[in-house]
Amino acid sequence: MLSAIFKPLAPKSSGDLARVGVVVALFALIVFGALRYDNFLSPFNILTFLRYNSMFALIALGMAFVIMTGGIDLSVGAVAALASVVSALLSPYHWIAGLGGGIVAGLAVGLLNGLVITKMRIQPFIATLAAMLAAYGTALLLADNQSVSVSYDTGFTMIGQDDFLGFPIPAWIAVAAYVVGWVFLERRAFGRHVLAIGDGEVTAALMGLKVERTLLAVYGGSGLLAGLAGVILAAQFGAGQPTEGVGWELFAIASVVVGGTLLTGGSGSVGATLAGALLLGMVFNVLNFENGLGWISLSAYWQSVIRGLFLLVVVVLQARLTGRGEKAPARG
Repeated sequence: MLSAIFKPLAPKSSGDLARVGVVVALFALIVFGALRYDNFLSPFNILTFLRYNSMFALIALGMAFVIMTGGIDLSVGAVAALASVVSALLSPYHWIAGLGGGIVAGLAVGLLNGLVITKMRIQPFIATLAAMLAAYGTALLLADNQSVSVSYDTGFTMIGQDDFLGFPIPAWIAVAAYVVGWVFLERRAFGRHVLAIGDGEVTAALMGLKVERTLLAVYGGSGLLAGLAGVILAAQFGAGQPTEGVGWELFAIASVVVGGTLLTGGSGSVGATLAGALLLGMVFNVLNFENGLGWISLSAYWQSVIRGLFLLVVVVLQARLTGRGEKAPARG
C-alpha cells in the first residue's frame, strides 16, 4: 500500500517533477546523514525522529487537502494546542476519553471553519485566522495559562510514548492516516471533487459537484487531524500545552508546497506531502547533529527562520517551474 501511495510521483509535468525532487532530496539527506554522523541511523534516532515528526505529518496531511481546494488553514497549530489541553483534562477519566476529547475538539473547530467559509462566504485566510486566535484563547482559558499534566494511571501516555511491533504508536497513527488519505484522493470520487474545486469552485458547482459539502469535509478533516496531533503532543510530553503549536501551520504549508502541491489548488499528492514533512523534519535532525559536532551552534529559534526561508525558496522555485511553459500574452 505504501508503494502505491508514492506511485503518482512519476514525473509528467513540472508539478510531478517537484514531487520526485522532494523524494530525491529526502533520500540524499538520509545518505548524507548516514555518512557524516555515527549514530544517525541508530534505532534510537530513527524511532525518536518518527515519534516526534508524526504530529507534523498529520497536520500536513490535513493541510494538503485544504490547499488542493485552493484554501488555507492557519488554525492547525492552535487547534493542536487546544486539543492537547482538552485531552490532558479528560485523560484522568480514561485514555479513550482523552483521545476522543482531543479529536472532537479539533473536529469541532475544523467544521466551524468549514461552515464560516461555505455559509458566510468568508475567505479561508480570514476565517482560519480568527479560528486560530479563538483556539489559542480557549486553550489558555481551559488551562489557566499553564501546562496541564496528563494522567499516567489510565494508559493515556501510551498513545505518544509506547511502541507497537517495534514501531512508535504515533508513527503507526500517521501511516494509517496517510493510507486513508491516499485512498480518498486516488480511489474515491471525493478526491476528484477536491481537485475540481481547486481548479475552479464556480466551475465545479456548475458541474453539479457538492462544493459546500466537500469543503466542509476537507476543513473538518484538517481540524480532526490537528486534534489528533494535539492528543499525541499531550501523550508524548505528559502535558497539555496551550502555548505550543506556534509555527506549526507554517511547517504544514511548507511540507505541502515542498511536495509539489500548488498553493492555487487543483493538484496534489499525499505521498509527496509525507515526503515533504519528513524532509523538513530531517533538515532539523541534521542541524541537531551538526550542533553536536560543534561546527555550528543554532538555537531552537533559528528553526522558524530556516522554515520561513525554506518555504520562500520553494515557492519561488515552484512559480518558476509552473510558469516555465507559459507564454506572455500577445500585445496588439
